[in-house]
Formats: sequence, structure tokens, C-alpha cells
Amino acid sequence: MRKGAISRDGVLKAIAEYDDWGRERFLAEYGYKPATGYLLLHEDRTYDSKAIAGVAHKFDQGRALESDELSGGRSHAARWLARLGFVIRSSRDPDWTRDEIILACDLAMANGWKRLEYNDPRVVELSALLQAMPIHPAEVRTDRFRNANSVARKTVDITCRHPDYRGKPTNGNALDVEVLNDFLARPADMAKVAQHIRDGLTAGEFQALPPEAEEEDDYSAPEGRLLIRRHKSRERDKGLRKRKIAAVLRQGRRLSCEACGFDFEATYGPRGAGYIECHHVVPLHEAGEGRTKLSDLALICANCHRMIHRRAPWPTPGALRSLIQEARGGAGASIPSQQVPGPS
Repeated sequence: MRKGAISRDGVLKAIAEYDDWGRERFLAEYGYKPATGYLLLHEDRTYDSKAIAGVAHKFDQGRALESDELSGGRSHAARWLARLGFVIRSSRDPDWTRDEIILACDLAMANGWKRLEYNDPRVVELSALLQAMPIHPAEVRTDRFRNANSVARKTVDITCRHPDYRGKPTNGNALDVEVLNDFLARPADMAKVAQHIRDGLTAGEFQALPPEAEEEDDYSAPEGRLLIRRHKSRERDKGLRKRKIAAVLRQGRRLSCEACGFDFEATYGPRGAGYIECHHVVPLHEAGEGRTKLSDLALICANCHRMIHRRAPWPTPGALRSLIQEARGGAGASIPSQQVPGPS
């Protein structure tokens, strides 16, 4: 059955009914279980957000939504309520992201892969840094969000999965092990990644980045989402792209993909004239806060751009060109020549 929009007035009517009936009867009457993730805070009282949103639907659309018609998380009921101006609070902290685990893993590595205690100054410092990280919105944070105890606990989850650890490991999660393995495989690179994340957080650089788009989920890199966001922000800088294109045209070269040779104007005529995408070729673990140079950028078509970002480690346009030649039948395969510009 169709779901419609809910209004603030409908939510207030659902809250009034909740108050009148009491929580137990309200939930039983509409077939909802107690909230385990998100709570609605209204006039110093908390309410089960999913049930309130579902019952508000009755006052606005004529029928209450059943429990399995919407989720209680940020993606549905809580988001509906937040958009209407209601305060939503999480009853548990969100899972750790790769970016956060990278910082915790870097700290554990600096400590010789030994656990750290909650009162260690480095743990206290990391706790403050994680709380400043612009990944988890306020409505999903509890008053214990990434406090010193939780940071110390995460170092335990990481260090007990180290190959040299001989005790019984904690439950942890698969992402802890993935990031740990990245650090064990390339410690210097991952230490640089952690430093770039710390530097960006300290400078407030990541807060200024545009909101994360859903398409970013298709971009794979072990360095975490904040550095990817900065990477994409640089690629989308219209001024840089125009300067890069102008530099190539001044050299008398065509605007063709440096990987596959595709030429938009040759294929689409005037509609494709002057169009091509930019890719920031500097690896994320090397790309700090410095100014992007034109030599850091490559001109590539949309398909090759997607293929580069599809799976880590990202190939250079030259490496992707070799893959294309191989797929087409070897080094003798025909790809239009493209001279890659020198430093600018």
C-alpha cells in the first residue's frame, strides 16, 4: 500500500495519543516493538520514533503504517521526524567507520600494537578528534559518543587481532581486521593517511567540504571516506578543470582521454566540444592539504574515471591504458595516441 507524507501536526497528535494511552498500550495497539536505535525527544520526554512516525501517518493519510513498512533508522522514520523539526537522539552510538578505525589503528601501531588505557593522554586527544569528525550527525550520537572509554576499547579490539597476540580476542568487527591488515601490509602509507586525516580535522578542512553524495559509495579506497571526499572536491573544482583544459589546448593537443583515447567532440560533434573530466592522480596517502597543481590532474572520459575509482588500489591513467590494451588483444591494440603533459 502507498505511503504518504506526514506532517508536524500529525506527529503531535500521535505524541498526544502516546501520552494518553501510555507506551505499552500504544506500542501493542499498533504492533510496534520498543525502539532500540532512535528516540524522539519532545518537551523533555522520549518517544519511540518509528512508532510515532507510523501512527502520525494515520492522522495525515488515514491509516497507520505497520511496523514492517518503514525502518526506524536514519534512512526512514528518524529522517522523516528530523525534517519536520523534531529532535532525534540515538539510544546507541553508531558503528565505527573506516576513517575512525584508521586513527585508532595508527595510535595502536604507535604504541607497539599494545592496548591503551582510557586515561592515556593520547586516547583523550583522539577522543576529542573523533568527536570533531564530520561523519556522524548529532542525532545519532549519545552523550558517550567516542569518549575515552570507547576509544580505549577500540584499541583493545584492534590489538587483540594482531598476529602476535596470544590471548582471546574480543568480538570486534570485520572492519577492525581489514584496517589492521592494511596497516600491516603498508604501515608507512597508512600512517600518512592517518596524518592527513588528523591534519584535515585539526584545520577544519573536512567540515568545509560539500555533503557526501550517494555515488561516493561506488568509490573504493582503503584510506577512508574523508580523504575521498576531499579528492572528489578537488576533481570537481571547475576553475582547476578549466585551467587544465586550457593548458592542453594551448599545447595544440586534443581533449581526448589519457587512458582510452576517447574524444567527446569527435563522437558527439559540437555538443561534445570542450568537454572531458578531470582525475586527481596523486594517491590519497600522499595528497595533503597543499595546493593542487595542473600536473596533478589527468583528463579522462567518464567511463575510465569510473573504472579508476571502482576498486582500490586506483590505477593511474597509464596503468588503465595498459589494461585496456591487454583487453583489446595486447600491446598492438589500437588506442589513439595521447601525450600526457609535463609538470605545470
